[in-house]
Amino acid sequence: MSAKNTNAPAAKDPAEWVTGDEPMTGPQESYLHTLAREAGAEVPADLTKAEASEKIEELQEETGRGKPAARPRKASPRKKAS
Repeated sequence: MSAKNTNAPAAKDPAEWVTGDEPMTGPQESYLHTLAREAGAEVPADLTKAEASEKIEELQEETGRGKPAARPRKASPRKKAS
């Protein structure tokens, strides 16, 4: 098994995607419309993959979607006094 490369960048900027200028994918379009409905926003029909990705990030921020939910902290067990 190989070790995980921890020096790799987290994600490539959509503006640098090789296929970023292609039309957005079906799943992108569907998710965008869901987010837009929740945010009360409009989504242009002719977005590219890169533009759709950026719009998704923008609307996720606005709606609070796409962010990991805060996990409740477990209470540490208390030691009984002896």
